[in-house]
Amino acid sequence: MAEARYYAHPQNRFWHLVGKLIEVDLPALAYEQRLAALNAHRIGLWDVIASAKREGSLDTAIRDPQANPLREFTDSLPDLRAVAFNGAAAARIGRQLLDAADFALVPMPSSSPAYAAMPLAQKQQAWMGLRKFLN
Repeated sequence: MAEARYYAHPQNRFWHLVGKLIEVDLPALAYEQRLAALNAHRIGLWDVIASAKREGSLDTAIRDPQANPLREFTDSLPDLRAVAFNGAAAARIGRQLLDAADFALVPMPSSSPAYAAMPLAQKQQAWMGLRKFLN
C-alpha cells in the first residue's frame, strides 16, 4: 500500500542521510516536521517521475515513466544552486529534463537499501558533498 509520503520505507536511509547533512535528527521527527526542516534549510523534495508502471519498489522495474515538469519547476526558482538526484534512475531522467541548466546537477548514490553496492558510510560521505550548496 502506498504511504503518500517520500521515503516512507523504514529501511530507506534518505532521512538519515539528509539529517546528517543539515544536522537535524530527521528520523526522530514526524513526517510534517521533516518536511518543515527541509524547507527551513531551503531544500526542496520532488519526484522526477510523475507516474510509471512498476511492480515492487526497485527502480529497475520502472516502465513507461512519465516525467514531472521539472524544467518548469526549476525555472520558477531563480536562486536555485543545485538539483541532487537520489539514485541512477532519477539522475538519468533528470539530466535529460534539465539539459543545459544554470545550476549544478548532482547525482547521489541511492538511499535505498536495495543499493547495497556502496556501504552507508560511503553514501553519507557522498551526500555530505551537498553542503557546499546550502547557505
